[in-house]
Amino acid sequence: MKSFDNKVAAITGAASGMGRTLALELARRGCHLALSDVNELELAKTAELAGAHGVRVTLTKLDVANREAVFAWADQVAKDHGKVNLIFNNAGVSLTVPLDSVKQADFDWIMGINFWGVVYGSQAFLPHLKASRDGHIVNTSSVFGLMSVPGQGTYNASKFAVRGYTEALRMELDMADCGVSATCVHPGGIKTNIANAGKVDPSMQAWTGLDEAAQKRSANKAINVTSAEDAALQILAAVEKNQRRVLVGPDARMIDKIVRLLGSWYQPVIMRQLRKMNPSRQATRSAA
Repeated sequence: MKSFDNKVAAITGAASGMGRTLALELARRGCHLALSDVNELELAKTAELAGAHGVRVTLTKLDVANREAVFAWADQVAKDHGKVNLIFNNAGVSLTVPLDSVKQADFDWIMGINFWGVVYGSQAFLPHLKASRDGHIVNTSSVFGLMSVPGQGTYNASKFAVRGYTEALRMELDMADCGVSATCVHPGGIKTNIANAGKVDPSMQAWTGLDEAAQKRSANKAINVTSAEDAALQILAAVEKNQRRVLVGPDARMIDKIVRLLGSWYQPVIMRQLRKMNPSRQATRSAA
């Protein structure tokens, strides 16, 4: 896909962050938009900003974990716009919790949005993308789909799953030669609201020595690397080049190199760093 002009893109999680900046950059390039999110107020703001570029914008309140709702949305987008060329399965949430403490409802919640939302979006839009003969699926994984971190096991599970699903899907689409391709996105630390909006289990305080507010401040500092605007530009450039995956931000590229170099030995390195950050946990381990 060498141009987005007069194309139609559907974007989940479009009310803020990368979803919003993708919408605005696509609109600037003449792409019509079908936007969805659970936050109707902020979604309307995205639509207003995108509409200023003279493109058609439709809005839908959508829970991506609801399979029937996602399929109904895909059909409605095709009806409203006459075609669909791109689906950005971008909606995502975070959950910080030790795996021995995670509640099943919380695990289902994060997998429903981060993984099944991607699967439903890909499945629902694929027939419409094939009909266009010029389609692209863009699925958002994470650097945590490349490496795992203690306390992020549920998030890791969802993002590794997105990676595996998208890589297999890309190969199947290539083999079918159906006019549709797929790209897996691995963002590093992007300046979005995902940390503030995420869930932090109370049991994490024993791991970090920090309360929930302090943990979120620390997470925000860690992800303050690449702007959402720059992330959108990198993602769209990857789509134009038909890349199989895109590492968004210098930290993502560095983490990818570390994992390639060390293999599974990156795990002791991470544990040492976490113990340095939490001396009380180190002391407890030494005493044991």
